[in-house]
Amino acid sequence: MRDRALRRTTRPAAALALLAAGAAVLAGGGPVGAVPAAATAAPLAVQQEQTPADGCDTYKSVPPSTEDGPAVRAIKARRSLVIGVDQNSYRWGARNPNTGQIEGFDIDLARAIGAAVMGDPEKVVLKPVATADRIDAIKKGRVDLIVRTMTINCKRMEDVAFSKPYFNISQRVLVPKASPAKNIDDAVKDKAVCAADGSTALNIVKEKNTARQVVTVENQLDCLVLMQLGKVDATMTDNGLAAGQAAQDQTVRIVDGEAQPEVIGVAMLKDSTDLTARVNQVLADYYARGDWARSYEHWLKPYMVNEAEHYWPGTH
Repeated sequence: MRDRALRRTTRPAAALALLAAGAAVLAGGGPVGAVPAAATAAPLAVQQEQTPADGCDTYKSVPPSTEDGPAVRAIKARRSLVIGVDQNSYRWGARNPNTGQIEGFDIDLARAIGAAVMGDPEKVVLKPVATADRIDAIKKGRVDLIVRTMTINCKRMEDVAFSKPYFNISQRVLVPKASPAKNIDDAVKDKAVCAADGSTALNIVKEKNTARQVVTVENQLDCLVLMQLGKVDATMTDNGLAAGQAAQDQTVRIVDGEAQPEVIGVAMLKDSTDLTARVNQVLADYYARGDWARSYEHWLKPYMVNEAEHYWPGTH
């Protein structure tokens, strides 16, 4: 498996966050495996009721399939599957300072998809993509897939296709431990709040319209840096990323309360129907084999808030 960084110097903000967090060393990666056998449907976990405000079905996707259609055949002919990932989100997708490899929960899934589609991990490229650049990277052909804590919502479904969801999330707020804030409203009202550009979190902060100042950054890790420097009072992000930041930096905490339950999925071109079907097949097999649970327990379980909740969205 090859990791290909974007051809630019690592931004100082991200480097500062890693240093401030003590350059925590990530543990080993998860399963890669061979092409999975015929799928069994992913069993239904405790289903979270989710009714999007705009009324679309965020679970809607094409049926799973192992057939190679035109999109998959074109990728195989090119001998390279490019998957857009994060390299700055601790426990989800972050670069191990000792090995230089990108590791985390999303990376395990990206590798499983790559191995299933290509049959050879060496033909898969992991390409870091900024939060705000995810849809553009797909539509302009810079990546074939995005596996990067990407919330499925109606607006995005107009631009790209999504797999079935693979994780339940909600939006949470991080603050420095010294903050007196007891809940989301305390943390946001009349405060400087940070969120990543192009994220669902940014939309929620703007909709609340109670923050004194809304600060946008390219990647959510930059919000942690700004909190460390005292330039913002709080960070809005999803609970998975919030848990990663709280694990990375023991001087911040997640306040009580959550906003807007959601799901995340794998994104790709709208006309790559066969690729979407293939990804859905991988997701079904990934859960049925227990690989999802093993990756979750390895990377995320110790850090998630209200861990008793079931984060696998199941069938819908």
